[in-house]
Amino acid sequence: MIRAVTTDYLSDAAKMIREEVFMREQGFRHEFDEIDAKAVCLVLYEESKPMACGRYFPGEADGEYVAGRLAVLREYRGRKLGRRLLEEMEKRILEAGGKRIVLSAQVQAEGFYEKQGYVKSGAVYYDEKCEHIHMEKELYSNELKTEEEDGAAKR
Repeated sequence: MIRAVTTDYLSDAAKMIREEVFMREQGFRHEFDEIDAKAVCLVLYEESKPMACGRYFPGEADGEYVAGRLAVLREYRGRKLGRRLLEEMEKRILEAGGKRIVLSAQVQAEGFYEKQGYVKSGAVYYDEKCEHIHMEKELYSNELKTEEEDGAAKR
């Protein structure tokens, strides 16, 4: 069973996942920043094994949240954990009063976010020599269900 755990600090599990995915695999050098001290960290676990992580925090506009640093360890890819992670984040953001999520997506992941209802805006820009694009999504309480809740509803 997969469980989602949130903390109001950068957990050791999230740090390990981000180091592996962003620094070792993708070559980013400046992975950790001052935002980690104020962001909510979400990690997906299977039993005691961390598999994926992301973070979110209030944005500048009323009801806006910024999501980012979504990463899935290589051995767990192909299991729709990225979608599950994003759904869990959206659910928690909505519960916190969020109405909109903005994020900076790697261009290589743009299609993934579009499938989850995110819309790109603006021009492509670079972060550590990697192309990124601004994306956003409006949240509505009646459309957010986790994969588990959706499965239970179909039974």
